[in-house]
Amino acid sequence: MQRQHDVVVVGAGPVGLMFANLLGGYGVSVLVVDQLPSLIDYPRAVGMDDESLRTFQAAGLVDEVLPHTAPNQRMRFVNGKGKVLAQMLPSTLDFGWPRRNGFIQPLADQVLLEGLSSYPNVEVRWGTSFVDLAQDADGVDVTVSAEHGTETMRAAYVIGSDGGRSGTRKALGMEFEGKTSSTRWLVVDLASDPLGQPGAVIGADPKRPYVCVGLPHGVRRFEFMLFDDESEEMVDTPEFMAKLLDGKVHDPSRIEVIRRRVYTHSSRLVRDFRSGRVFLAGDAAHIMPVWQGQGYNSGIRDAANLAWKLAAVLRGQCDDTLLSSYDAERHGHARAMVDLSTLVGAWVSPTSRLVAGARDLFLGSLTRIPAVKSYLVEMRFKPMPVFTEGAVAPATSATKPSSVGRIFPQPRVDTREEADVLLDDVLGPWFSVLVWNNDPHTALSEQTRARLRELGARLVWLRPVRELGWRDRDRDDVLLVGDRAGRIQQWFQDADDSVIFLRPDRIVAGACPGQRADEMVADVLAALGATAAGSASSVGSVGSLGAAR
Repeated sequence: MQRQHDVVVVGAGPVGLMFANLLGGYGVSVLVVDQLPSLIDYPRAVGMDDESLRTFQAAGLVDEVLPHTAPNQRMRFVNGKGKVLAQMLPSTLDFGWPRRNGFIQPLADQVLLEGLSSYPNVEVRWGTSFVDLAQDADGVDVTVSAEHGTETMRAAYVIGSDGGRSGTRKALGMEFEGKTSSTRWLVVDLASDPLGQPGAVIGADPKRPYVCVGLPHGVRRFEFMLFDDESEEMVDTPEFMAKLLDGKVHDPSRIEVIRRRVYTHSSRLVRDFRSGRVFLAGDAAHIMPVWQGQGYNSGIRDAANLAWKLAAVLRGQCDDTLLSSYDAERHGHARAMVDLSTLVGAWVSPTSRLVAGARDLFLGSLTRIPAVKSYLVEMRFKPMPVFTEGAVAPATSATKPSSVGRIFPQPRVDTREEADVLLDDVLGPWFSVLVWNNDPHTALSEQTRARLRELGARLVWLRPVRELGWRDRDRDDVLLVGDRAGRIQQWFQDADDSVIFLRPDRIVAGACPGQRADEMVADVLAALGATAAGSASSVGSVGSLGAAR
């Protein structure tokens, strides 16, 4: 069968739609199928982090999603007496955006769906169920079912982002390892927020643990633990809801329920994120309890990590070995997020007064230590991606610990044409080589620059903003960037490297002192599986996602 699509995405949730936006911007032909007739219209996830907002920025959609977010959201953990055990209110803007943001998921999903209208190479089919797949060395045959009947189509690759009950995962015969708690939780979303206060509260109350979150557009989220003797029929009554909200809102009889749903917490992870030409992402690959709000964000990280790799392989710029780095890079970090979320849940959920009291004493003593309090407030406990294997080449880095495999910051910068803009918007959506205080033509040989041109990488000369007006050695193929507030200079001052190779997902793929730049680039190209000469025959050229909006 002749290939009809470069990529078929199964599942039109936030992860699948983000994949479609990123791949669409790279010129990849994408078909998204979903068994539902339209987007889910009730709130689900309520927390978006700075990494996810940076990915929305990469997709050219951050301005559209920001109105549906509440920035710098404080989270407080309180005990049964209302005493604050710990709080998180990070002020960092290392990646260009607030670290904690409340948000309305259906509206963010709508932004992603509407973003696809920019791409004639992307199609979404609603009411289309995944049936089965069969793959060989050249592609994947995907069978789907819709109102008009069953259809089999051929794609180069398939992404299964079809949720915790993933049909794609089941078709691959993959186990979803881990466990699901027997404890049930009731989630309630209210309109006309009866509290109106910003922020989030995690109630570690042994009488009944709960969550209370203020969201944009006047929405209030409550979550309550249910006990074994509380039946589904009981939970559905106004009397039971009034009992839960007593003491939480002024008048429980005057609430407007958007939705009410019972669910359980799961901690599960597939053993492999890749099986041949099929990849799993989002809840199809990992599910975690809600306590750190990282289920949604982990899925967006999957899309940010894999989309550019598929584009590079489909363009003929890198070979298939690059795709193996998806599992190598995402599996360990997803495991860390699952484990952290499970651990926090174990701290929040005890219903034994004795256990809860011991926890309160322990946390109270810890948070009296300034360093520990700062650690919690700034969310430094959050596992950050640190890749030691995959599409990275740390050998030439002189910095200890190496910056390779870590996310590069995103400060605001100036160029000759623009002032006070975010770094990613200047760099564009693809690879870039950043050189501090040196002409990239001096640091890199002509042969190396030719290889970088084949890859489509941008050469960037970083300098203090006061030197931006100096025109001594301007070159047509070098972008001049002025460090507006000294954040980039600080990064390089803390490192022993002055040349870095940035991936499209803003992970540092390689770093080195100036005189080792050729060697570093060669190592990164080898780690990427970069071919001697790229070919764009199968997909379109890499464009500027932000500029397309």
